[in-house]
Amino acid sequence: MERTLTAKGAATRERIVAGAAARIREHGVAATTLDDIRERTATSKSQLFHYFPGGREELLLAVARFEADRVLADQQPQLGALTSWEAWEGWREKVLARYRAQGRACPLGGLLTQVGRATPGAQAVVAELMARWEAELAAGVVAMQRGGFVDPGLDAAREAAALLAGLQGGVLMLMTTGRLTYLQAALDVGLERLRRAGGERPVP
Repeated sequence: MERTLTAKGAATRERIVAGAAARIREHGVAATTLDDIRERTATSKSQLFHYFPGGREELLLAVARFEADRVLADQQPQLGALTSWEAWEGWREKVLARYRAQGRACPLGGLLTQVGRATPGAQAVVAELMARWEAELAAGVVAMQRGGFVDPGLDAAREAAALLAGLQGGVLMLMTTGRLTYLQAALDVGLERLRRAGGERPVP
């Protein structure tokens, strides 16, 4: 059951989560202890457990949600305004730039592994992220259909799901091989499919 925090309490909790996320991105999950986070955020032990009574696991789950939000935030404003081919290409570049900078290291993946990928909390974080991501892409397909750029007979939700699945496969290959080319190919093929549905030839 979630507790209701005052505005000051919510701000303190957010500061702890952001500080913990920064520490983990720099040093990794395994090399980050609660004492490291306390030092990074200038937080006492009693204060830390006040906001995270479940201890390290609860804090890591909160940081995982924070990192999941960053995945989508890093794709804005393009992801929220996929109303032209230029916007879709801009979104593609944003995605590639994020994962090019991230490389094999995946803060969100590391956090979920530590929490336990099969736990309800971890599964909820992933499910929410993917649902939000898919909804943004589907809204973009619908916008292109309304603008007359894409065949109105296409199932927007299905197209978005396929594009996201290809993207995630590319990310997995990046983490496995260190090569960005798989992600680039997945995005290019997905966008070419949409362009063909609109009667356009793929951009060379």
